[in-house]
Amino acid sequence: MPTDCFSTKRNRPILIVLHQERSSPGRVGQLLVEKGYGLDIRRPVLGDRLPSTLAGHAGAVVFGGPMSANDPDDFVKAEIDWLDVPLKEKRPFLGICLGAQMLVRNLGGRVKPNDDGSTEIGWYPLHTTERGRMLMHWPKMVYHFHREGFDLPRGAELLAEGDTYRNQAFRYNDHAWGLQFHAELTRAMMHRWVVHGAHRFILPNAQQGREHLEGRMLFDAPLKAWLNEFLDIVFEGKSAKTAPAARAVLSA
Repeated sequence: MPTDCFSTKRNRPILIVLHQERSSPGRVGQLLVEKGYGLDIRRPVLGDRLPSTLAGHAGAVVFGGPMSANDPDDFVKAEIDWLDVPLKEKRPFLGICLGAQMLVRNLGGRVKPNDDGSTEIGWYPLHTTERGRMLMHWPKMVYHFHREGFDLPRGAELLAEGDTYRNQAFRYNDHAWGLQFHAELTRAMMHRWVVHGAHRFILPNAQQGREHLEGRMLFDAPLKAWLNEFLDIVFEGKSAKTAPAARAVLSA
């Protein structure tokens, strides 16, 4: 795609959908702004309306939250139905954790916990599929904070797998993407999650707070490098061209 098309695209903001009053787009928002995009932040849970078309947006990101994609709340159902907009208009879409699970529900898949109640709360290994390896380099460890997983939607490509919850990253129809893990956390966000989410550390397979913070020192740099490149693929359609220095970080 020509450069002038990207310039036009960046004149439109990216829709950011958050699920709590104090939620932040974190590193995803920071990187998108650095790439020249504006952010249109909306919180449907607080009454914000979602647009009937994304013609005025360069794409959309739906983030995570403490609720489940299976919850009966009207805003949850409405948000899942709203995903018809980016899907039908073929606009770049990224769902993170709850956002990915909402996408799965929209596409007819199930969202559910493991039978043994196991969670992924902390840092866990990521295993790339052949499709994922063809797309780009991926980090070896990623950060999680969830106790439900999802089916791979029919017609979707599985890009990365996990040990506890298999489906970790997928692409649907080239323009819609789902991630079970969190690459968007800044240092401040992780500290806040560790404090406010400490009651969840007793759940099966959850890591303790110190492991979250120690893992950040070890694994965050490759995760950030990956996210920067991944956002270019999602929102600009770029092919991965990882520079040698970035490859070294991702392989660390």
